[in-house]
Amino acid sequence: MPVVQQGSINTTALIVPDLYVQIVPPSVSLLNGVPSNILGVVGTATWGPTNSPVILGSMADYAYNFGTLQNRKYDMGTIIATAVMQGASNFRGVRVTDGTDVAATIVILTNCLTVTGKYTGTFGNGISVRLSAGSAATTQRAIVAVPGNAAEVFDNIGAGLTGNALWVAIAAAINNGNSPFRGPSNLIVATAGVGITAPDVASYPLTGGSDGVATITSTVLLGVDTGTRTGMYSLRNTGCSIAVLADCDTSSAWTTEVAYGYSEGTYMILVGPSGDTVSNAVTVKATAGIDAYIAKYLHGDWIYFNDTVNGVVRLVSPQGYIAGLMSNQSPEQSTLNKQLQGVVGTQRSYSNRVYSSAELQLLGQAGIDVITNPVPGGSYFGARFGHNTSSNPVTNGDNYTRMTNYLAYTFNAGMGKFVGRLQSSQPVDPLRAQCGATLAAFLEAMKGQRQIDDYSVQCDLGNNTPNRIALGYLQADVKVRYLSVVEKLLVNMEGGQSVQVSRLSTVSA
Repeated sequence: MPVVQQGSINTTALIVPDLYVQIVPPSVSLLNGVPSNILGVVGTATWGPTNSPVILGSMADYAYNFGTLQNRKYDMGTIIATAVMQGASNFRGVRVTDGTDVAATIVILTNCLTVTGKYTGTFGNGISVRLSAGSAATTQRAIVAVPGNAAEVFDNIGAGLTGNALWVAIAAAINNGNSPFRGPSNLIVATAGVGITAPDVASYPLTGGSDGVATITSTVLLGVDTGTRTGMYSLRNTGCSIAVLADCDTSSAWTTEVAYGYSEGTYMILVGPSGDTVSNAVTVKATAGIDAYIAKYLHGDWIYFNDTVNGVVRLVSPQGYIAGLMSNQSPEQSTLNKQLQGVVGTQRSYSNRVYSSAELQLLGQAGIDVITNPVPGGSYFGARFGHNTSSNPVTNGDNYTRMTNYLAYTFNAGMGKFVGRLQSSQPVDPLRAQCGATLAAFLEAMKGQRQIDDYSVQCDLGNNTPNRIALGYLQADVKVRYLSVVEKLLVNMEGGQSVQVSRLSTVSA
C-alpha cells in the first residue's frame, strides 16, 4: 500500500494488486511578491569586510559591522543614517577602500603574541587586549575590548602551561573560542610567536589602522564585475530594489550605474555635485546619456544634516533621504510631495533662495528631481517631482520604475516552477489554466490592496498555438494598469458679486 507523489509512478503499468495513494499538489499555486524595501549602499567605513554585502537593519547594526558614521565624503554610514530617518530598515552595505587600508596591530612582549584587527580601518585603533590571571588557578585571561561594544572575555586559558605553549594556547582561545559560551573573537586575530616570556598584567592597545579613503573615486565605488566582484557589483543577486553609490557625483559613472540597474532591476539614485547650479545640472544631464527609467537624478542641492555622532551640522548628499523614503514605501507610491525627516535645510534654503517656476520647469523638463521647501503639500521638505531620468511621460514616474521592477522580479522568482511540466494542445489544459490562475490571483490581490488599477491575463490556445506548444513554449500575456499619481491639481474658481450659485437640495420632501 504505497503512498507516492503524483507523477512518481506509471499509473498505466501497475502489476501488483494493491492500494496506491498519490499525493496531489494543490491545483492553485500562489505567488508572493519579492521584497521591495532592500536598499543597497556602497561607500567607505572605518571597519568591516570590504566588497562584501552585509545585512543591516539599523544604525546599531551598522555600528557593530562598520563602526560609526564619519564626517567625510563617500561615507556609507551617513547615507544609511539619513535613510533610517525616513523609516528604512533593510540594507545591504558594501564597504570599499582605495587599497591603502591597513589593519591595526600590536606585538606583545617581543614576539610572544601578535594581535591584528579582524578588519582594516581606524576602528581597530580603539581595540585593546588586556592580559591577567584567569579565574582558575594557573590559568590566563584575555579580555578584548573596544568602546561601545561588549568586551570579549577568554577565561581560564592554558591551565598549567608556561612559556611558548601558553602563548600558543592564548592565540588558539582568541581565534577559536575556549568554551561553548565564548566563541572566536569578532575583533581580532592572534598569532603566537616564538617568545617564552611570561605574560604580565597589562593592556595592549592596537595601533596603525587606516581606512583607505584618501583617493576614493567613482571607479572604486563602481568596482569590477569580473572575478571577485567589488564595489557596486558586490550587490549582484542581493535583491536590492534601490541602490546608492554614496556621494558619487561623477557624471561619467552614471551610464555604468544605469546599465547595472537594468541588469538587476535596481532603481539607481544618482546625485549632482554639491552646490550645483540649475543650468549646469541640465547641461550635464543632457550629455550624460541617462534618459532611462531605471535611474533617479537628484539635483546637487545638498542637505544640512544634524550629525549627533560627530557633533556637527554638515552637508550631505540627498541620496539617503530619497532612497530611504522609497525603501519605506510600497512600490506603487511616488516620492512626490512626501515629507522627508531630519532635513535641517538645503544649500538653497540656507541662502533664503526659493526655486522659481522657471528653474523648476527646467529641472522637470530635464528629468532632474530636487528636494525643496515648500512643496505642494505645505512648508516642509520633500521631492518636487517624483520622477526618474526618463523623458517619456508614460514611464518617468517613481511608481513606474518601482512597480515594473516589482512585478517583473516577482514573476521571475515565482513562475519558474512551471518549467519542465507537461502541456497539451487540447482546448482545456490544466497547466495553462494553473499558470494563468497563478498570475491572476497575485494581481487580483494587488488590485484588492489598491496597488494596481486593473489587469488582464491570457494563457490559453489564443496565444499558445499547437506549433508553439510542440516546440516547448508556454506563453502568458499579462497587462497591468498602474494607479495614476496626481501631479497637477487644477481647481477652476469663478468668483465675483454677479456669480450665480445653484445647489441641489439634499432635504427629502
